[in-house]
Amino acid sequence: MAETTPAPKAPSTASRKVVITCAITGAIHTPTMSPHLPITPDEIVTDALAAAEAGAAILHLHARNPETGQPDQTPEGFSRFLPRIKQATNAVINITSGGSPYMKVEERVLPAATFKPEVASLNMGSMNFGLFHLADKYKEFKHPWEKAHLENTRDLVFRNTFKDIEYILSTCYDNGTRFEFECYDIGHLYNLAHFLDRGLVKPPLFVQSVFGLLGGIGPHPEDVMHMKRTCDRLFGDKYRWSVLGAGRNQLPIAAMAASMGGNIRVGLEDSLWAGRGKLATSNADQVKLAVKIIEGLGLEVASPDEARQILELKGADKTNI
Repeated sequence: MAETTPAPKAPSTASRKVVITCAITGAIHTPTMSPHLPITPDEIVTDALAAAEAGAAILHLHARNPETGQPDQTPEGFSRFLPRIKQATNAVINITSGGSPYMKVEERVLPAATFKPEVASLNMGSMNFGLFHLADKYKEFKHPWEKAHLENTRDLVFRNTFKDIEYILSTCYDNGTRFEFECYDIGHLYNLAHFLDRGLVKPPLFVQSVFGLLGGIGPHPEDVMHMKRTCDRLFGDKYRWSVLGAGRNQLPIAAMAASMGGNIRVGLEDSLWAGRGKLATSNADQVKLAVKIIEGLGLEVASPDEARQILELKGADKTNI
């Protein structure tokens, strides 16, 4: 009797959904650049909840000094807003372990180690991290630290060595935290494949491809396709792909990736804009634009629980927030 080939399984409903991550404030943009950048705990809470209401399934969070707006990677800084966000929304909380390029890895990982979130970001390689070109756009700054923060990146390497990555993995993985693997260039994908081969990371890998930051891969459509092809070759069905485009590249790259089966990340950490020459007044502005892109492609936006299913997360009840 001839052997028959089984029919392919239909994808689950959740697998056809697009996960929106919203990165609320970050450590790149400074207060002078936009009056809408969330700085204080109250602003971060308000913006995060509005982004979740608009359709973000995952909230990627940094803390800032409420007086100066400087990046703050202390657990105390995060404690001022994390419990309030968790109590008010079902959205997945993602805590940065990138912090700021000026910080040591031991400082950067502390909030994720303390709060044991469902997701933490993890940068997958060292790189030049150029922000210095942004300083020329502003004649005056609100705070003395801002100009130096930008100018000093002319001679800054954002350190993420194999030892650093292993340190973050060993610190957080026993907590059941999964990672948003931030890959700024093709070599970072190979670094991730190395850790997968060693069994130090577990599928499904949540690969966040970053485009358009000076020092990393560019924002050309060929760059986006090259990242996707390389992910497919290295990881096969063991990964879930998401993208973020820096600055004005945010929405074009989001649209391209969504049409290619990917998930998308928006937020004021990555871009201050909501259209050509138009500052976003909130993170929710960008999330709403992302929803329009997804629905315009005939796709659906994933809910937080659908995102948990897609990424195989442990659940909000198993965090320390």
